Amino acid sequence: MPAAAPLEFLPPRLDPRVLSLSRRLLPLWLQRQSGITGRELRHPQRLVEAMRRFQAGESRLLLAFRHPSLDDPACLAQLLWHDLPREGHRQGLRWHPRPHAQFLYDRGIPLWAGAPTGWLLSRLGGCSIQRGRLDTAALRTARQLLLEGRYPLAIAPEGATNGHNERLSSLEPGVAQLAYWTADDLDKAGRSEAMTVLPIGLQYSFSGSVWRPIEELLSQLEHDCALTSDPDHSLEPDRLYGRLFALAERMLTLMEAFYSKAYRRPLPAAADALEADPAGNRDLATRLGHLLETALQELEQSLGIEAHGDLASRCRLLEQAGWDRLYPSGNGNGERSMLERGLADRLAEETEQRMWHMRLVESFVAVSGSYVRQRPSQERFADTLLLLWDAHCRILGSNPGERPRLGPRRVLISLGEPIEVRQRLASYRKDRRRAVADLTAELQTSLEALIVPSRMPGS
Repeated sequence: MPAAAPLEFLPPRLDPRVLSLSRRLLPLWLQRQSGITGRELRHPQRLVEAMRRFQAGESRLLLAFRHPSLDDPACLAQLLWHDLPREGHRQGLRWHPRPHAQFLYDRGIPLWAGAPTGWLLSRLGGCSIQRGRLDTAALRTARQLLLEGRYPLAIAPEGATNGHNERLSSLEPGVAQLAYWTADDLDKAGRSEAMTVLPIGLQYSFSGSVWRPIEELLSQLEHDCALTSDPDHSLEPDRLYGRLFALAERMLTLMEAFYSKAYRRPLPAAADALEADPAGNRDLATRLGHLLETALQELEQSLGIEAHGDLASRCRLLEQAGWDRLYPSGNGNGERSMLERGLADRLAEETEQRMWHMRLVESFVAVSGSYVRQRPSQERFADTLLLLWDAHCRILGSNPGERPRLGPRRVLISLGEPIEVRQRLASYRKDRRRAVADLTAELQTSLEALIVPSRMPGS
């Protein structure tokens, strides 16, 4: 691809007409496009009270939601646009304005989902943010929305989806920092409002048995990897787990050979299953860690980036470095010669091709044999199998956004206990880094407590 104009900040341009139409179309979209046919709310009164206080001018409100799936924003919109008004009506409350939330979203979404998606997100009040750099325009806007906005602000503190219904990624400190900034701003302005962070858990389960679709998708991936599948196509969980583990091991072995031969990067040879771990989970995790490290190092060296932080943080830094090449500053036609633009185009094409190393790591980083082994439910099987499918798509150059549907799903939305921030201002002013870390850890614990274990086979 040729080098394009720099990525610009996409500010919120909330349009009441777009919001009204989206409210009407959302239930149909959830059923037909996402396959979500039911939902359950736990402790909805916590959201009712938080919104009541916000609209009464008693509190500023930040909604911190789990982000296991790309369907989360639509489910959160259903909660605010339809469920919350009904719950409030039962208590004799009248909402003005009708409940809504503005939100932060990854600047990369309009790049892979298309410009119309970016247009829609902006007209619904969304604010873009580049995750791999200090995006001052986004942070300034988010801070202003949280302090003065007509609606609460919604943010996913994990920063990205992790594909797991029952495992929470490490939270980024941005939510805690925004909450403290707002509490500090309120205090300095002599305003009396509280600063409330409300944890929201989202979790998906299947409405019926999907063991057969799981087995069929497993067979498809086995075929694509030239791996012989179980001839009787048993749906017994232990046998399916053995096949799932063998598939992951096969994909890992092929990728180890690829990086060793194509990039001359030595990788440890596959070890025999450890006696202390007959299932081989520990050995697989070690090998996977080496592979992901190798993939990131290949791209980091290409882009001249020094490794820093965990795998997820490194992926975001690499994504930003890639964007800086694909959308370089000073790329106007009048600022560069034709030859300079041609060289920038060649660099952008090379970078675009090499970015798949990082995308592969993003797909594989959450894969864990122990996640299914610890609780072999159909939901955990599906989570892991679909992550392998994502990695498979990355390698083949297919679109991982078009995931297979294994069956109709239900969403569980759990509202946590509100976290009041303003009363912690003294600790924040004394040691800001420690206060942000403590609030982030508390939010992590709260969101983890909202996860409900999936049902085991036969229960």
